[in-house]
Amino acid sequence: MVKIRLRRVGATKRPSYRIVAADSRSPRDGRFLEILGYYNPLTDPATVVIKEERVRYWVEHGAQPTEVVARLIAQRGVLTTAITVAEPEVSVPEPAPAPEAVSPTIEEAAVETERPRRTVRRRATAEDPATAEEPAAGAEPPRRTTRRRTTAEQPESQTGTGDGEEAKQESGDGP
Repeated sequence: MVKIRLRRVGATKRPSYRIVAADSRSPRDGRFLEILGYYNPLTDPATVVIKEERVRYWVEHGAQPTEVVARLIAQRGVLTTAITVAEPEVSVPEPAPAPEAVSPTIEEAAVETERPRRTVRRRATAEDPATAEEPAAGAEPPRRTTRRRTTAEQPESQTGTGDGEEAKQESGDGP
C-alpha cells in the first residue's frame, strides 16, 4: 500500500520534512516513490509547499495520507473532498450475560472438587531403563551441550606452557 507521509531531513535538532509518496513497508527516511512537497515547522508561520496535482493523482490511485499529512493537506485546501485516514477496525465483543447462580447438589459439589492426578514423567536412569521414553518417528535427537574446559583441564599446547617457551628460555631470548 502506498502512503503519503513525512520524511525527515535537516540537521540535528533542526527538523525539516519532505512530503513523499512511499511504500508503507519502507522505513521513515528510506526509499520513496515521489517527492510531493516539503514542510518546515520551525518557521513562523510553518512553511508548507505541496504539489497539488501530484497529491490528487496519488490519492485517486489509492494512496493513504497519514494523520499529519492529511491535516496539512486540509489546511492548504489541496483537495476539495475530505480525506479520510484509514483506521483499523476494532470490534469489541459484547460481554455475555452472567449465568444465574444455582447452588449445586452435594453429589455435584463432590465431583467438582475431585481433580485428576497429574502424571509425572521420570527420566531414564542406568538402573531403570524401562522408564525411558522412545522418541517419536522422525523426531530429531536432543542436542547435546558441551561444557567449557577450565585451564587445568586444557592440554599443554593450548595453555602456553609447551615446548616453545622452554626453547626461548634456554636460548636466552626470553626475559
